[in-house]
Amino acid sequence: MAEGMVVRGLRRVRTLLAEGSAPRGLEGRRLVRVRDLLHECASGIGGEVSARQRAGRLAEAYLRLNDEGRATFLRIVATEFGPDPQQVARAHAEYQAAIGSDAQWTAESALRKAMRSSRLRILTQFNTLPQGVKFLVDLRADLLRYVETDPALRSLDRELETRLSAWFDVGFLELQRITWSSPAALLEKLIEYEAVHEIRSWSDLKNRLDSDRRCYAFFHPRMPMEPLIFVEVALTDHLADNVQTLLDEHAPVFDAQRASTAIFYSISNTQIGLRGVSFGNFLLKRVVDDLKRDYPRLISFATLSPLPSLRRWSEKTPDAWQQAFNQADIERIKRHLAPETPTPEGADDLPKLLADDRWANDERLARALQHGLTRLAARYLLATGKGGRPYDPVARFHLGNGARIERLNYLADTSARGREQSYGLMVNYLYDPDTIETNVEAFSRSGEIAAAAAIRRSARD
Repeated sequence: MAEGMVVRGLRRVRTLLAEGSAPRGLEGRRLVRVRDLLHECASGIGGEVSARQRAGRLAEAYLRLNDEGRATFLRIVATEFGPDPQQVARAHAEYQAAIGSDAQWTAESALRKAMRSSRLRILTQFNTLPQGVKFLVDLRADLLRYVETDPALRSLDRELETRLSAWFDVGFLELQRITWSSPAALLEKLIEYEAVHEIRSWSDLKNRLDSDRRCYAFFHPRMPMEPLIFVEVALTDHLADNVQTLLDEHAPVFDAQRASTAIFYSISNTQIGLRGVSFGNFLLKRVVDDLKRDYPRLISFATLSPLPSLRRWSEKTPDAWQQAFNQADIERIKRHLAPETPTPEGADDLPKLLADDRWANDERLARALQHGLTRLAARYLLATGKGGRPYDPVARFHLGNGARIERLNYLADTSARGREQSYGLMVNYLYDPDTIETNVEAFSRSGEIAAAAAIRRSARD
């Protein structure tokens, strides 16, 4: 009964907030009460039912707080419930003195115990609530915002990330296929969480779930209606090179039984609070196995992926334009400019020209820009940043999973977002079962980037 009261309490609070009930700060008697409840949670007073009721009251209090109040709440947890420095110092001294003796392992255990913070007990008690796992995921999403300006929260963030990594181990997750017959509430989540190509309508979503498409998601048993990550797949007979064509609602439905290629065209992480908890690579492997079982004719598995930071990288790397566009390219571009368009004197002027998105609709000008922009994108994909890893975040993901950069596709995404991110370019990453493990090993060992010869030639030209 107590558990049911807690669930109803959390639901009631979420409903009130959704309806516009004003959140409040954490001060005065409310602050004293919350701090007392935290100390009771940390000390473990009472039995299991009392612990759940306390955690439920704390969660309800947290959900009612405004942004400033939540930041204060988390700072209290982070700074007042850490390990006792004196106990850690004593345990460390005893461990140092015991090294090499039979007492070393007992001293090590005591040191580990001393370093455990009360924060873990508080977090674990939230986890026992029926909606506690989702509550903690959302709480960390708040924490990630606050930690950028409050370093005191970093220890709490690391502890919570470690806990979530254990609770969301891939062994606990369930792979499910999402179809048009799935519950409406779940389909609404797909529309809400789609992060790559916006789902514009229910007919758009229905098209993405048609017989020549597949959508798979990972779920946690404690969050059955919350997809953690999902991938959208198109079954085709070729390496897709244009996302507008792929998402065309009026295109005829392809006979999936004739499919030779599976195109992963959108992968979306849905829970901000699970940042740093990686399971995307396991999702792709499981999906490939599922597809191969259902469609034995499939021989190619590839993506049609965005280049989300190409434009930002190019604007920060002026030399890249001079290396990508030679004088012949510039002269060709000049010949196809509209009369009212400012004439670029050199490659450095091209970002200004491309700031006006109308260039993509001018067929001759777009063709004149193709060679240089493709070369620019190839250099970008092979560029490395901090730690010698690829600058592009999507490239880091797919290369780390054993894919190869296969082909660049010019004006493959002419949406406003596609032009804004990458001047409309997209890239195919190919997952070749015969080379995946070799690529993973080379990338993880030395950062070696697997890329088709055409990509490397384009970057050198």
